[in-house]
This record gives sequence, structure tokens and C-alpha cells, in this order.
Amino acid sequence: MSRNPESHLRRPPESALRQQWDTVEGNPLRIPPKDAAEIIDLLNRELSGLYILFNQLRKHYWTLEGAETGQVEATLQENADRVSALTDELAIRAHTLGGVPVNGPMGIRQHATLQIEADDVYDLRSSLENDLNAYATLAVQFREGVERAKELGDERTVELLRSGLLTVERDAHAIERYLEDDSLA
Repeated sequence: MSRNPESHLRRPPESALRQQWDTVEGNPLRIPPKDAAEIIDLLNRELSGLYILFNQLRKHYWTLEGAETGQVEATLQENADRVSALTDELAIRAHTLGGVPVNGPMGIRQHATLQIEADDVYDLRSSLENDLNAYATLAVQFREGVERAKELGDERTVELLRSGLLTVERDAHAIERYLEDDSLA
């Protein structure tokens, strides 16, 4: 039996709708609508990856086992907090540009370049390797986003993405340090 993919959505009355998903309205920044739409799309790509990474980090934090988990737990929690803050900054920017920031599973799937880790629980090393791969993918995306936003003349988005790239790289390095430990089970 096939289910309607939108059957689980709750929709407020039409009179409450301010803006439809995947639309771009004018922006107070005077960025041309075509350019704003492209920047919003790249921000939504980053947001989708950040959502996936955040949920993966939290899952790994919740399910850690083993002698080495104390420091790893703290790192995963801190990394997830930074990913959450970065998500807020990019989502606010997408809205300021006249778009609707990605905010649910369908939008995440539409824009995501990261694969979502299976629902199963994995050993610590495999979990951290998956996190590191997600960070690496995001770093590439952020670099590409910086270049494209620069070409489109959106310096504020360039600043946000550069700052986000530094966060992604620092947090990836913290995960990488744990993976260098041969005893990590």
C-alpha cells in the first residue's frame, strides 16, 4: 500500500501562510532575486548537511560505549552545539535573502549531499569515521559556497560560510585526533 508522502504533515489554515517552501521573495539587501535564489539554494545545501551531521553527532553521543567515551562524549556534545549555532546563522541568512530555510525531512532530502547514517548503532571507531566523512563533505561544500557567494557579491554570506568552514575544520580535527588512537574500540 502506497502512502501519500505528505500525509504526515500538519498544515495550518491557508490564511496563516506567509511564504511557500522553495520560493524566493524580495530582500532588503538589494541582492538581485536570481542571485539571492542561488545563494539560498547553496545555504540550504549547507543547512541540510548540518542537520544530518547534528543528528548523527547526537546519535553517537547517545549510544557511545567503551573506556574512551568520557572525552569523546564531551567533544560530540560540544560539536553538536556548534553545528546547531551555525545552522541558526545560515538559516537566518537564507530567510534574510528572501527564502525559506530548509527545515524538515523532505527539504533536507531535496538539498542534502550527505548520506544519512543507517539507524543501527555502530562501534565507536566506525561512528567517528562516519562523522569525519560528514565533516569532510561539509568542508568541501563550504569552500564551494564561499567561492560562489563571492562571485555573486554577497560578502555577508561569504563571512558566514568562512566562519562555518573554520568551525567544521576545527571540529573535524578533534574527531580526527580520536581516530589516531590505535586503542579506540
